[in-house]
Amino acid sequence: MMKKMARVCAAALAAALAFALGGCSSQEEYFPPLGDPQITPPAIGQEGVLRVGVNTEKSPLAGRGSEKIIGIDVDIAAALADQLGLKVQIEDIGTDAGKALEEGTVDVVMGQETAEEDDAIWHSPQYLPTGVVLFAKEGSNAAVPTGAVTPKIAAQISSKSAWAVTNAFGEDALVSTNDLATAFSDLSKGDVDFVASDAVIGMYAANLQDVPVEIACLLDTASGYCVGVKKDDTELQKAIQGALEAITGNGVVGVIEDKWLGGAISLEGVQKVEAKAPAADANGAEGEGSEGSEEEDAEASNSSDASTNASN
Repeated sequence: MMKKMARVCAAALAAALAFALGGCSSQEEYFPPLGDPQITPPAIGQEGVLRVGVNTEKSPLAGRGSEKIIGIDVDIAAALADQLGLKVQIEDIGTDAGKALEEGTVDVVMGQETAEEDDAIWHSPQYLPTGVVLFAKEGSNAAVPTGAVTPKIAAQISSKSAWAVTNAFGEDALVSTNDLATAFSDLSKGDVDFVASDAVIGMYAANLQDVPVEIACLLDTASGYCVGVKKDDTELQKAIQGALEAITGNGVVGVIEDKWLGGAISLEGVQKVEAKAPAADANGAEGEGSEGSEEEDAEASNSSDASTNASN
């Protein structure tokens, strides 16, 4: 019986990339054995290592916690490396992914948006969908606002989501909050009907607040996050695409989503509410990317590190 339990525990740990799953007999961190390397230099810069660039200002994709870089992108990068028989080395490259790839600082970059085209960077299929959405309380069966009745929609002040709300439903619909934690607290108490947010950041914030939510509609075109590789590195592109298909198909990406977001995000078939075109004097993204950038990064710092064979 004990041997059977040990086998089950080890299998679960391997599938979940050494996440902190309680109940195992050892307190030590588990590192699954590496397979044979599937790719070698010059397709990658260092033998046996996949060097991965992330932006630690883009929580919950990447941030700093427990004196390490952690986040969704870190876990997915570790899973990709493991699938390729490589160790993973995480580097904070900030916002200049193209420069990091061109200078050879990293082999791949995470957190690239599928909607953004770059002549110098190849984009993989997405590993995580996103877009500005309206969240409702789970099980509320809240109807998508039509304009006949003005809904109460909480959104972080001066954010892209707040701008999307006013352009789709008018200024009277917007309930500005200082942070998403307050917005989801208000939703939980019934003080507002919806919360508008980037889908990934919103799911993360709701999960931290322990507020079960569901996506009611999209307020812009759905996009997603993908892996970026240098345009001319076709060998690495093929390897990354194959590895991504594998970890998506075997459920590892789903485990990572569940850990950080409380569940998987699906935007397929979600109704889109058209927003008006921006006015001529609009201020661009109006805080795009700022949702949760301070409070949620701080919360991320309290999360457990889930990378597997990270060598950083």
